[in-house]
Parts: sequence; structure tokens; C-alpha cells
Amino acid sequence: MEFLCYLLLISFVWASVHVLITSNLLRQKSGGPVLPPGPRQLPIIGNILALGNKPHRKLANLSKTYGPLITLKLGRITTIVISSPVIAKEALQKHDQALSSRPTRDAIRANNHYKNSIIWLPASTHWKFLKKVSAVQMFTPQKLDASQTLRQEKVQEMLDYVHENFNNGHVVDVGRVAFTTLLNLISNTFFSFDIANYNSNLSEEFSDLVVNVMELAGKPNIADYFPILRLVDPQGVRRKMNICFKRLTQIFDSIINERTKGRSSLGASKASHDVLDGLLILAKENDTELSYTDIQALLLVSVKIRLFN
Repeated sequence: MEFLCYLLLISFVWASVHVLITSNLLRQKSGGPVLPPGPRQLPIIGNILALGNKPHRKLANLSKTYGPLITLKLGRITTIVISSPVIAKEALQKHDQALSSRPTRDAIRANNHYKNSIIWLPASTHWKFLKKVSAVQMFTPQKLDASQTLRQEKVQEMLDYVHENFNNGHVVDVGRVAFTTLLNLISNTFFSFDIANYNSNLSEEFSDLVVNVMELAGKPNIADYFPILRLVDPQGVRRKMNICFKRLTQIFDSIINERTKGRSSLGASKASHDVLDGLLILAKENDTELSYTDIQALLLVSVKIRLFN
């Protein structure tokens, strides 16, 4: 513990010196870009403390003082806040290429997820390809309509399970049962089988993994404001995210490997013709750039979208 404290202290001093030196160099330069007005910045931390615990309200108040465009300095990151719908529309329509990519959070760097996820990839040929794959293989109205019977079947299974336990006087965790039902609906759409049952721990583990990924991705991380601290990961966010990603990858790997073996032994005529089959067929085409790592990332993104939207 004492070693960790010393390490964090050294890291903070190192970051502070780096910031001060860089700030002095920037002041000496002339002809730099003119930034919108904003509140006064404190040394090193900038405007981080000024946002408080309700930043959306603070930003609304700041817009009344500084206008619809505000410059904030969050640690080493310069942020421009747009609070006007008119300006936001103009920025996204006329400068969409410049604003289409998003800064990569340190947590998303775990397991190199940001290099394969359609959410974090910059606008590029590969990103457009993955976007097209998602639209064709996963989110078409035809596929959603085709799963109507499956949805009815899974809801009926849930009702039967609840009625059975109620009649036997057993307590039912409604949240867990609903999540298991939704998880099985998604897994049947993607993999043509139930990934969990109501009495197993897999659905709870999968739920915890996905929830942890969402929470860690949105958790304030000092390494995002001071990129130099990524070397030490002071809050352990990237380390925890790496554990979640590795476990999810293991689950998807086992499913993909089992399906690949099945396709090899049974042939294409016995294929399931689900989302995974479509992705595997596409990955085998000579002119495609879809890799198994891309498939894992697409499945993870799709699961998160369908579970929490």
C-alpha cells in the first residue's frame, strides 16, 4: 500500500511538471486557434472541480454566461461544449467528418477492444464495412420480424416458470428471470440455442460481466484527463475491464469454435442460418476483411445494445 501511494505521488508530480512545461510552451506560441470563451481554469486540473456532481446543470448555467459554445479544460483535455441545437446541427452536418470519431477512453483500451469495436473505431473503410455488416446481418426488419415466434415462445417459457414456482410457494427473482429470458432470446437469434436457464449461474455471470463493462466504460477515470497516467492505471479501471473482456471473449470463443466444428462435420446444409452462421460465412469469403476478432466485437456490441436499449 505504501509503495502504491509513492507510485501515485510520483506519477502526479510527473504529470504536473509535464503540464506546466507544456502550458508555458503554448503561451509562447502565437497564432494558435481561437477557442470559445469559458470559465477560468485552475492550474493542472483546469475546470474539473467547477463541474461539480451535477455537470449537466452546471453546463446549463455556464451557457447562460458564456454562450452556446464553451471551452473547458478537463485536466489535459480541451473540450468544446455545444449547448445550442442549431449550432449542434450545423456542426454535425457540415463538419461530420471532423467530429465523427470519439476520444478513446482508457477503459476501452483493455484487450485492444477499441481497435475492433464499431463504436470506437474512427470513420474509415473498415468502419463502414462493419457498419454494413451490422445493418445486413443483425438489425434488418426482416430478421426482427422472423424472431416474432421465438419471442412469443421465450415469453411463454418465462410465464410457465413463474407460474410453476408460484404454485410451489417458491420465491422468484423477477429481474433475474426477465434477464435470462432476454438473454436466451438474443442467444437464439445469434446462436440458435439458450445460453442459460433459469436455475443456472451463467445468466447471472453474463449479466454481471455486461453490466460491469457498461459501468467501467462510463466511470470517471483520472487517466482520461491526464493521459500520461495511463502508464500506471491508478484506479485500476483498465485492469478490471480487461478481466471482463477476457471472460466475455472466452464465452464467445467457445460458441464460435463449437459452431465452426459443427459446420465442418455436418456441412453447410445443416447450418443454423442464424446471425453467427452469416458472420462465419462472410468471414470465409476471400474478398472480405471480417476477422473472428471483429465477430467477437460485433457480438459484444449487439448484446449490449439489445440488453440495455
